[in-house]
Parts: sequence; structure tokens; C-alpha cells
Amino acid sequence: METLSVHGFGFTIGAMGLQGRFPFRRGLPGHQQGRTYTQPEHLRLALEQLGPTFVKLGQLLSTRSDLLPSEYTVELAKLQDDTAAVPANVILEALTEEVGDPGVFDRFDHEPLASASIGQAHAASLAGREVVVKVRRPGAVETVRADLEILQNLAVTAARHSEVARGYDVVGIAHDFSTTLLAELDYLAEAHNAERFATSFADDPRVQFPAVLWETTTSRVLTLQRVQGLKIDDVAALDAAGIDRRELAARATGVLCQMVFEDGFFHADPHPGNFFVAPDGSLAVIDFGMVGELDDALREHLIALLVPLLRGDLDRTTGAMLDLVGNPPGVDREALRAGLQPLVERFGGVPLADLALTGLITDVLALVRRHQLRLPTDLALLFKMLLMAEGLGQRLDPEFQLSSVVAPYAERLALRRHSPDAMVDRILHVARDLLDAGAQAPGSVRGLAEVLERGGFDVSLRSTDLHQIVREADRIGDRVIAGLVAAALIDGVGHIVAASTGRGKSLQAPLVVAGAGALGVLGTYLARSSRHARTVRTQRAQAPASQRAPRRPPSRS
Repeated sequence: METLSVHGFGFTIGAMGLQGRFPFRRGLPGHQQGRTYTQPEHLRLALEQLGPTFVKLGQLLSTRSDLLPSEYTVELAKLQDDTAAVPANVILEALTEEVGDPGVFDRFDHEPLASASIGQAHAASLAGREVVVKVRRPGAVETVRADLEILQNLAVTAARHSEVARGYDVVGIAHDFSTTLLAELDYLAEAHNAERFATSFADDPRVQFPAVLWETTTSRVLTLQRVQGLKIDDVAALDAAGIDRRELAARATGVLCQMVFEDGFFHADPHPGNFFVAPDGSLAVIDFGMVGELDDALREHLIALLVPLLRGDLDRTTGAMLDLVGNPPGVDREALRAGLQPLVERFGGVPLADLALTGLITDVLALVRRHQLRLPTDLALLFKMLLMAEGLGQRLDPEFQLSSVVAPYAERLALRRHSPDAMVDRILHVARDLLDAGAQAPGSVRGLAEVLERGGFDVSLRSTDLHQIVREADRIGDRVIAGLVAAALIDGVGHIVAASTGRGKSLQAPLVVAGAGALGVLGTYLARSSRHARTVRTQRAQAPASQRAPRRPPSRS
């Protein structure tokens, strides 16, 4: 509390009901004499003084442009996770506990390459191969878990006292952060991430990922092949080596696009320090602690938002935006629609390859913040990654435009969305929903029977309307039967098409056409029947009072 108050956050803490809940005493800031600090700088300094877990929190928040304005995310991105090095004898003891005799390494440099709050990296050689060995600091797990417990308690208290905190779902954010940081403590997870990327790009010799040396890798120790090469942002060295920087920009960002649109698993921290250009010109990627994953549903939501936006369809764009953020309760749809209108007017009709992707993402994130919406964590990571990717490309080629690289991947994804297989999947999904609804019908009938057994309910019945009610019941019965037939047809065609192999594959197109035709007939009947029912109800509602039968007292059923 003292640290945050000194940095000007005392009012915010009080408004959220967090007074006296910070048990930290880690020293006051050493301000430079005569220097005026901005509020984002104060936040960065405060997080640095609160300790390593809060430094990690700040680094995570620097990726969440949906939560904080750009001046904060830019400042928090400066947070450095540099700490005093752990003595070599402590590192060697940890190695002994995890992999046995440290003598298994041909060479192990005592001076670290880098030292952070969670782990420390050392250069070494193993079986004649140059490697990097990351060793988790002793006590790191206990320290992180204690700080995370405090952070989660603070989030719960803030949500209880502050409507703004509830609107931003600070409890959910704290939970996501805890999950991310605890995963970072497990080096086995990072090792599996490295292997997953290597497998995805196994057929592309232009991209390298360091091999995992499993014999000296555990949850506390990670041994990776050491990558050699030029830093990707060392423009002078690249030019001296004769590297085509324009081609390199397209290739590096193309790798990231393949991760997103083809594999659904992407490197979420593509800053220049994690990319090297090997002597043979291939691209080498390192550091797999921060990754994102997009499942098919989330990619579908992205395409569903992008397509109507570029077509200039405001209503569909609004609906897709709500779907993307999970349709949270209490959202003012009309206000959101009004906020999206300038985006639709600005980007509608623009070809995907010419889209100012950075501007679009920035505007969407500003809209999300303004309406206190919350993006899924992986989607927020994706947006941050795309912004970093464009920055990386423009360092290599000032005329680089990320949309020109993204366009072919996004178009292929959109085409796959309308492929026969995708249509069959959606038909089967609809069929399952219809069948589930049918399975729930007996329960509704039983509920009605229980009401009747308890004495029934009051109804008002006019004899002059009895004939109309019977006719309506007939139509309802017809529509129910038609609906069940449609569900059975969807399910049958879907299973036949999905199971077709060999010669049966040739029947896919005719079956889909025949099924669509039959469903069209049934759908037309259902639509006309529903329209007729609405017309009858409207005519009756508009009939003169003299034509309506007088009400009678309700009868008991």
C-alpha cells in the first residue's frame, strides 16, 4: 500500500476497498532529482518494487491492450526481469538434484547468460553440442505461489467493492495470470512447446527451432540446443551479410501467420531478441515460455467478425463482436453498434490485402476498453503478437504491411469455413441441438402433468374460438412433425456423408444437394406456416371490438 500510494495510486486503491491489504515493504522508489514521472512510469516503478511476481504481472498487462491504453502497455513492456545472479554452487546443487552429476556436461559455464526472477540460463556443451541450460531458482515456486495468493485475494476484494473492477472481471484476469505464471514455472511445458513448433515446421528448412535434450531436462532444468546467428533487428549486420531484408520480413511474419491460421498454436512473444538469422540464411526462433492457442471456435469467431466488417455490414459485425467477447450480460448493444459504425465505415469495402491491420486492431481494442468488455486471453495475446509482428516487419522493411502476409492465410481459412466438410460439421451440430431439444421434451411433459395433478391451472376459454384453437393445434402438430423429420434428415445425411469413404465419397455432393433440397422444402413449409399463424394473430388483434366474443369467467381444468 505504501509503495503504491507513493506512486500516486492511493485513491484508486481506496476506491476498490484495498486499503491496508498490501503486506509489502520492499523499499521506496529512488526518484531522479528534478524528474517528473508520468502515471504509466509510476505504475512500472511500483510493480518493480513489489517484486518478481508483480513484474511478471506488469509484463502480462503489457500484452493486454484490451485492458490498458497504449501509453501504459508501452511503458509496462519496458519491465525487465533482471535480478542478481544465483551463485554457481547453488545452481550446481540444483543440477545434481535434478539430473545427477553435473559432470554429464562437457562444459558448464558458471557465469550466467541471463538471470531472471524464475530461472537462470547458462551456456554449456553436452555430447559435443552447444546448449543452453535454464535452471529454476531455488524457492521460486514458493515465492510465486505466495504472491499469487495475495494477488487473487486482492482481486476478489476489488471486485466486491468496485463496479469498474467487476466490469473488467479482475478475478478472471488474476486467475488467467496465475495459470500462465504457474505454467512458466514448469520447464517441461516449455520443452513440449519447443517440440510442438519443431514438429509443425519439420518440412520447412527455412525455419529452425532448437532441439530439446531430454536426458538433462526436468520440470526445474531445461536444456536446449544453442542457436547461433545474427539478431533479426541488426540491420547493419544483415546488410553486410547480403540478407534480403524485405524477403526476411515476409518470411518471419509468414511463420507467425502459419502458427495462427494453420496450426492454431503460436509464439506469443515475437520480439527481435527471440529471432535469429542463421549463417545459412534460415530463421531461428527461441523462447517458448509464452504461447497462445486458438481453437477452431475462436478462429471461426474471428472470421465471422472480419468478413461482415470488410463487407460493411454493421448489424452482423455487432453480433459477431458480441459473440467474440462471449455475449456478457449488461452490454448496451446499441451503444456498441454506434461504436462499431466508424470502423465499418472506415474499413468496409477495403480489400483484405490492403487493410491497415494495426489501425483496425488498435481501434477494436479501444472499443473493447470503452465498453468494459474482456477478450479471451489467447485472443488478446494474438492481437498483441500481430502488433509486434508488424513492428518486426517494419524494422526490416519500412514499407512492410502485415495485411499482405495475413491475407492469403485468412482467405484460406474463410474458404475452409464453407467447405463441404465444414458444412457437414455444422449440420451435425444443428442436428445434435435439435435432438437434444427433443430429448428434453418428455421432461417438459412430465412437468405439465405434475401441474395438472396439483389441481391444474386457470384458463379463459371462449366457445367461438374453439374451432380456431383446434386448427392452430393441427398446424402446430404439423410443424412439430416437420421439424422432427428435418432433424432426422440432417442427422442421417450428416452421418452418411461423414462416413463416406472410397467410392462413397462420390455421393457426398449429391447427398448434400438432396438433403439441402429436402430441408429447403421443409423449411419453406415451416416458414409459411409460422407466417400464416402470425397473420391470423395480427388480424384477430386488429378486429373491431364488436366482432370479438365477450369474455366469460374462467373455467377450472
